[in-house]
Amino acid sequence: MPEWLEAWVWGLVGGAALVIGAAVAWFARVPSRVVAWIMAFGAGVLISALAFDLMDEAERTGGLLPTALGFLGGAVAYVLANVALARRGARHRKRSHGRQPSEEEVQGSGSAIAIGALLDGVPESVVLGLSLLGGGGIGVSVLAAVFISNVPEGLSSAAGMKQAGRSARYVFGVWGGIALASGAAALLGNLLLGGAAPQTIAVITAVAAGAILAMIADTMVPEAFEEAQLVTGLITAAGFLTAFALERL
Repeated sequence: MPEWLEAWVWGLVGGAALVIGAAVAWFARVPSRVVAWIMAFGAGVLISALAFDLMDEAERTGGLLPTALGFLGGAVAYVLANVALARRGARHRKRSHGRQPSEEEVQGSGSAIAIGALLDGVPESVVLGLSLLGGGGIGVSVLAAVFISNVPEGLSSAAGMKQAGRSARYVFGVWGGIALASGAAALLGNLLLGGAAPQTIAVITAVAAGAILAMIADTMVPEAFEEAQLVTGLITAAGFLTAFALERL
């Protein structure tokens, strides 16, 4: 299988977890505390993957200063975009209940939530495409982190969309579109950077890592803590340790 096609497939697999989570939320009633536990676990898994896979690899190939600048740049870019979307009704796009506004309450919030969900997913997908460069195969720990974190993300956000009165067409259109966009982002990341210098790839990987960490802090952890509360840290630590052990094995 061509490398670019493999990148598309794995990006699509990671994005499909969002659709799975949305389907569970739409057709079944999952206790909000269970969603919070899974969200906390997924946050820990992602933190481990970006620390031991993304940042470690970026620093070894690109050096500390470029990696640090890329990381900060990714975090700043994500936060600025997130602030702009929050003002348009997407602030609580991952909340499972009582926070997401309806279209009647905030005009244009539906589009803002969809764009926000896309913003959350693109950095992860680009990283999946980059992990295939050099013929080393997909980074299993990164793929697992993306998939595990995307299920509760889709579940929680879709539950909030449903309570806000969004239609099934909107909910599955958003997550299905983002799954396709995830595949496209992984494909483009692989194609466009296939001949790039290792330092360039390192910086872009660090940018994605910074954006992912900002996303975890801004959206995943608050949703998890709202319901899981004092056990949030323990469950997050369990997710971190699980991903760390998977990466070492």
